[in-house]
Amino acid sequence: MSGRALAGERPAVWRVTGAASVAAITWVTRLVGLLAVISVVLPAGRRGMRGHVAVWLGLPQDATTAAAAVVLAVGVLLIMLASGLKRRKRRAWQLALAASVVLAVSHLGMQHVFGAGMVAVALAVTLVLNRRHFVALPDPVTGKWVAVRVFLQLLVAGFVINVALLSVAPSRFMAPLSFPDRMAEAALALFGVSGPAEFHVEWMDDLTATVGLLFGLGAVLLAAYFLLRSAEPAPHLSEDEKARLKALLDKHGARDSLGYFALRDDKFVVFSKTGKAAVTYRVIAGAAIASADPLGDNEAWPGAIEEFLAVCRRHGWVPAAMGCSELGATAWARYDLDVLEIGDEAVVDAATFTLEGRVMRGVRQAVAKTKRAGYAVRVRRSEELAEGELAELEALAAKWRGSDTERGFSMALGRMGDPGSVLVTAEQDGVVRGLLQFVPWGSDGLSLDVMRRDRTADNGINELMISELLLAAKDYGVRYVSLNFAAFRKLLEQGRRIGAGPVARASAKVLGWMSHWVQIETLYRFNAKFQPAWVPRYLVYPGVRELPRVGVAVFEAEGLAGRSPRLRRLLRR
Repeated sequence: MSGRALAGERPAVWRVTGAASVAAITWVTRLVGLLAVISVVLPAGRRGMRGHVAVWLGLPQDATTAAAAVVLAVGVLLIMLASGLKRRKRRAWQLALAASVVLAVSHLGMQHVFGAGMVAVALAVTLVLNRRHFVALPDPVTGKWVAVRVFLQLLVAGFVINVALLSVAPSRFMAPLSFPDRMAEAALALFGVSGPAEFHVEWMDDLTATVGLLFGLGAVLLAAYFLLRSAEPAPHLSEDEKARLKALLDKHGARDSLGYFALRDDKFVVFSKTGKAAVTYRVIAGAAIASADPLGDNEAWPGAIEEFLAVCRRHGWVPAAMGCSELGATAWARYDLDVLEIGDEAVVDAATFTLEGRVMRGVRQAVAKTKRAGYAVRVRRSEELAEGELAELEALAAKWRGSDTERGFSMALGRMGDPGSVLVTAEQDGVVRGLLQFVPWGSDGLSLDVMRRDRTADNGINELMISELLLAAKDYGVRYVSLNFAAFRKLLEQGRRIGAGPVARASAKVLGWMSHWVQIETLYRFNAKFQPAWVPRYLVYPGVRELPRVGVAVFEAEGLAGRSPRLRRLLRR
């Protein structure tokens, strides 16, 4: 579904001026960087250039080698910088301008002034003329000092290694050198320049030159990475922000079953100027992923969305929203953002739920089987737990999780025992074997947050706990219960129908194959047992070109895949 299909007449605020120029500069920067690398790597590229500026200027032969090393490093750097330019980062613009100037000068030493050198000059001029478009601030956590430290560490490491190699090399490999000369040779090797050493064997010369260039180029490129990386500020809600969000939920929380999950600790929040609406989000890999619909009065949502998009523009983040309702997706789409239906939420009406009837036969049999095995279910508000019991349940939930990664972002709270939450436990012989936690959804609803079970417990324990909760819901003033999210449910249903087309069948097969790693079909089949109403949920994103970045960020936010926890901690330092 296209965002424009949902859009009204409101002018877009995400698309800003200069988009075409920025896109063109991004691709030209990549092209210039690639040409620079090719001009060094491929000998034919060098032979094709006929200028002899190095000779005319009387430059030594070593200058050509050093220039080639600089061109190679700057070429790779420009390819890296293209991503930052695409996000309109001011720092990326500054480095790209400096790199293009260095590239043009370096080509003098390589005899390329009328070829790639002039292309670099043209890029520098274009960057200067379009500097007004590159205004995005550095990310809140900057890698400036980390970049300096890494740069110096690699240079020192390369220098020390080469000094050691030159010190232990026997006389048959090279002529004797004084210690100052060994230091000079090691230092010059970092820049691809020969020093005072006289080598008797060619491989020793190649070894020291390789070590020097490897550490020299590595220092430049890794330092550039830390300067340009999408540093990720550690998100956190202050107590005042939580109080404001809770006030919005108390007043408007019944509208969205996912609203309470906005109170996760690992989110940022931005409020509308009136304070009547808010957007919660997390920054991952240069994308700011908002959590479901904005909170608060839907009439005030535009103000909160505009504030969120302004923050994204200021920092060069890609905006997106995960798990929106149709009303929320409609509000987001008014800002020239595209919308994709990604699945359905299963919502059960507890007032009409029953285990009777043919369609409930599977659930009824699972419940009867687990009861015969000695399982009993307890449904309690968090306030009803005995002292110390919550800590025991939290320990069990962590033990049964099965991995170090806590999954969930748009439909998980990340903690247990909040006031108003409901905990369901299945016990066998007095031992807890299964656990569910539901968080508040307005005054008469619950949303499933945690579903854990002992791996040695009997099959059917989850069906037992959910059924007992639904049957007891009226005693807690609960009418609606939101269960798990079923990703791409419609694709699965359409592909399994008789007479489905080849595309639908292929899509269903792919989703079935993916279910071996990510619970897609399994969750859909489980939810369908309870005969829920299916409520569609949507992903909002700027466009197809940004969809891969948004997809990676969403997968990592939900704990389905992504970088290791150690790498994420490094990016937040």
